[in-house]
Amino acid sequence: MQVGLYFGSFNPVHVGHLIIANYVRQHSPVQQVWLVPSPQNPFKPQASLLNEYHRLQLLRLAVEDDTELRVNDIEYHLPKPSYTATTLAYLQEKYPNHQFSLILGSDSYSNIDRWHNASFITSQYPLLVYQRPGHPVQVNPAHQQVQLLQAPLLDISSTFIRAEIKAGRSIRYLVPDKVAHEIAIHQYYQ
Repeated sequence: MQVGLYFGSFNPVHVGHLIIANYVRQHSPVQQVWLVPSPQNPFKPQASLLNEYHRLQLLRLAVEDDTELRVNDIEYHLPKPSYTATTLAYLQEKYPNHQFSLILGSDSYSNIDRWHNASFITSQYPLLVYQRPGHPVQVNPAHQQVQLLQAPLLDISSTFIRAEIKAGRSIRYLVPDKVAHEIAIHQYYQ
């Protein structure tokens, strides 16, 4: 099976994430998209993140009715911080019959050569890169398997959503209803 891996902090998951995941599923060779939350991203301060298990639960709520988008909590069982290369090696060992691709925005792609074991990632796995506002894509010729995607863009971010919550404003339509409900009940990000 061809699986697209969409890594992120998902702090919180929002409709922009889901639109990208669904677009990749519909417009690339992947048969499923696995959303892989990172409990501790090496590039983000831990204090800025909602508890890792709360973020995982919000992500599960967001896709629970979708058969083509799945949540994979593999990084919750690996050493922290989470390194994509380590996760890929583990997934390839656990699922030898799957072919994995990485889904990433142009902002992340522009920094990929700074990632832990970047050459392993860029030489072994196809990269499905979607445009992010303000981050034009410049494909590195050394990266042999890059597919540029013209996914619909929404200029929203988890940072914006957290700010809206802190300000007491509605996040309706920015996140799935179940996610908004869970955030409200538990008063996350306030």
